[in-house]
Amino acid sequence: MRGFPPSVPYGADQTIYLVVEGPGQHGIARKTERDDIETVITDLLSGQFNDPIEVVAFNTLEHWTDDLSKDIAREIRCRCDIEGHDVPVYLDEFVGKTSA
Repeated sequence: MRGFPPSVPYGADQTIYLVVEGPGQHGIARKTERDDIETVITDLLSGQFNDPIEVVAFNTLEHWTDDLSKDIAREIRCRCDIEGHDVPVYLDEFVGKTSA
């Protein structure tokens, strides 16, 4: 059960998306779970994360993990382009870093 948050039962066939934020004013990185990728993107665009560093997906039954940061950044940039506005300032670093 290494690497999986304790709130996800071992063996349940779930894919969980984990948003990792940089250390805040207390020096502790925050990790927030979401159940689907659309919620991750919506929450990022609405400013619910202070300093997103990466987005990781993992499956509890198949025991795989995948860093989705570049894919999420590309989708955020695409949605902003379609809507005709810039990437929100609070996502500039995340999108810029992962798009490079």
